[in-house]
Amino acid sequence: MGQNNKEKGESTINISTTNIGDKNLSDFLELPDRDILAKTRPFYEFTETLFSQGFHHWHRILTSPSERRVKILDRYTNTEREMVMMASNNYLGLTTHPRVKEAARRALEKFGIGAGSVPLLGGTLDLHRELEQKLAEMKGCEDAIIFTSGYSSNVGCVSALVRKGDVAINDRLNHASLIDGCRLSGGTLRAFCHNDMESLEKVLASCDREFQGKLIIVDGVFSMDGDISPLPEIKKLADKYGAKIMIDEAHATGVIGENGRGTPEHFQMEGQIDVVAGTLSKALAGVGGFVASSREVVNYLRFYARSYMFSTALPPAVTGGLIAALDVIQTEPELRRKLWQNIDYMIGNLKKMGFNLGNAQTAIIPIIIGDEKTLKLMSKEIHEAGIFVNSVYYPAVPKKLCRLRLSLMATHTQEDLDDTLAVLERVGRKYGLI
Repeated sequence: MGQNNKEKGESTINISTTNIGDKNLSDFLELPDRDILAKTRPFYEFTETLFSQGFHHWHRILTSPSERRVKILDRYTNTEREMVMMASNNYLGLTTHPRVKEAARRALEKFGIGAGSVPLLGGTLDLHRELEQKLAEMKGCEDAIIFTSGYSSNVGCVSALVRKGDVAINDRLNHASLIDGCRLSGGTLRAFCHNDMESLEKVLASCDREFQGKLIIVDGVFSMDGDISPLPEIKKLADKYGAKIMIDEAHATGVIGENGRGTPEHFQMEGQIDVVAGTLSKALAGVGGFVASSREVVNYLRFYARSYMFSTALPPAVTGGLIAALDVIQTEPELRRKLWQNIDYMIGNLKKMGFNLGNAQTAIIPIIIGDEKTLKLMSKEIHEAGIFVNSVYYPAVPKKLCRLRLSLMATHTQEDLDDTLAVLERVGRKYGLI
């Protein structure tokens, strides 16, 4: 690449002189250039440099189901190898549950592989309405609407409900899909410090007279930290300032609450939350998203949520499997009990070793590293040792809070957990984390 030329807006990073410790993926987010595709070239070279040095652990290719142990095509050894899977959101192991697979097979045989149209026109099957009704019942709401992804459910819901003159008030650690929905709406975006009720009240007070409608948006379980939103306190403040609440239950459904119904059940607040959204791809083990609320809200979203209106309906096999997954969550509580045994065991042992887990409370366990170069080195050794974990860098988290992110499953055995703990302890001691 040529010399720096800011006036012409040309890219300014010379990948050939970039050391792995000097640059990160975040450095390539904005590379201005008159050629709109120019940014892709240095980024490609950077990822290839990561791979050549053994630090590229994204997009690993599985050749088996996403279970407690998986087989991958290891690009570094050019072999198929087995790894302990600690990076799957398949919390209850339902992706391969016999009842779920059989329900998916029956739906495939009856309806074929696709719905054939968008839901509002010709794509709504009786299976779709059955799934929506079961989700509404699970979430203590009058009705529900399903989307083709959790991302599209959040984007579609928020962008439809928040209009000019309204304000969406987000926890700073909310999922990106919620933030994107706010940006696509005609309203204003405000944020409060993570799980900080004093900060939330300050924002609410400052917005009280300036805006018409106010929507407080939070994750039930936060995807990078594994902690739980303080819903009772949020509800009190919402009532005080005349705001409504939307909660994203992506990582809460099937995991928390006495019956796995999520955050409102966890706090004994079912039926008190205005809009309950979530994904169908975590504990429910399929793909898609949903919003549960009043009949009026759901009916409105069917016409105003653009990601619903302009996307073909969920495939029948996926829908049939999701209906069965909801039934399994209700009838096989032992899966959730086993998941929580694994959660308690892992959190307890990692804390005893001296790792910083932040405020981890659920199946998502962050191990805070704090230095991106150290995280790269640790991730490489953990991969080589046969443990499949995710490493999370800025901008997904602040640079000083970069981390390893573990996700636990009910199907993990004692051997899986102990093998993982042994590798983490060895690597953690080597790099001075514990």
